[in-house]
Amino acid sequence: MTERAAVDMWFDPLCPWAWITSRWLLQVEQVREVDIHFHVMSLSVLNEGRDLPEKYQDLMTKGWGPVRVCIAVEQAHGAATLAKLYTAMGTRIHLGKEPLNREMLAGALTDVGLDPVLADAAESTAYDDALRASHEAGMRPVGTDVGTPVIHAPGPDGEKVAFFGPVITPAPRGEAAGRLWDGVLLVAGTPGFYELKRTRELGPIFD
Repeated sequence: MTERAAVDMWFDPLCPWAWITSRWLLQVEQVREVDIHFHVMSLSVLNEGRDLPEKYQDLMTKGWGPVRVCIAVEQAHGAATLAKLYTAMGTRIHLGKEPLNREMLAGALTDVGLDPVLADAAESTAYDDALRASHEAGMRPVGTDVGTPVIHAPGPDGEKVAFFGPVITPAPRGEAAGRLWDGVLLVAGTPGFYELKRTRELGPIFD
């Protein structure tokens, strides 16, 4: 039996592109011998101290709440429950267009059978050290000039490769998802390969 490889993705619930990539990875899990594990990074942490437009700065201020709640849930209930919460949050944020407030957080917690009082974590700095540690673990291998999604995976020679992306829309399904995975892993595992990019002509498609 082929051993399944562990693939780790770092997400911030705010990011629509990370959400699409995460849905793609769940498709990849069905057609390739990989197991997907989700971890928390924070665009709010990443952008601390940066000169940002007012609208984006406001988003970064609001962004602390969801990632703090994610860390609180991971600590109390484990990685599998974190993955379920990410799905619940993403569904509400990106498909339901719900605002980043306590009602959304409490609703997502309820969706996965958790006590909505965990939404209190959004206003607490008690989880920030763990949040920063999770963020650092994801971002250290790829640097700070990228955001999310970040993926760590075994490369062709078995050594870990870490990369930003892919930024895709909509998420490929079935064998198309697997073929994209094969190609992404090939280029990411090529020594000295850094970038492949073109102008985005479409916004996020959540179908």
